[in-house]
Amino acid sequence: MLTFNEKLTIIESFPELERKNVSLGRVNFQFPQSISDKKNVVYHLHPNGNGFVYAGQSRNYESDEKGMVNIHDFSADQLRQLVKESIQALSPIEETATEEAISGESLKERWVNKENHVLLLINENDTWNIYFGLNLDASFDTYGEAEEFMREEGFSRR
Repeated sequence: MLTFNEKLTIIESFPELERKNVSLGRVNFQFPQSISDKKNVVYHLHPNGNGFVYAGQSRNYESDEKGMVNIHDFSADQLRQLVKESIQALSPIEETATEEAISGESLKERWVNKENHVLLLINENDTWNIYFGLNLDASFDTYGEAEEFMREEGFSRR
């Protein structure tokens, strides 16, 4: 298990995070550029080594109802990876020219898998279409069907 100071060193190596000292010696780290109301990436890191990191929609971690993962027993590599994924999940997504050409002003979501393949889920004329680049990959009548397909294929909402 990493010590409090070892965890601090790892977390502080992410320059995009801002440290916020809270009560009882605990520390939060916030991501001010978050696209969500969620700003805390690291929550209540305690001198005893306990603390939480936001995992959001990731299915790679066992999280609580708020999307937080307990990092008490994490290794240095595990902690570094989770913080990196958390920052990525909360970062603004710059739409590519291809994505804009396909979706225009339609309601859309970006889904990504572990290999960083990107699929777009777009609501077009009451149909939910999945695009890989410029290619239509699949169509569904309901959002739920499309979401289930994406999750089964190993994608998560970004």
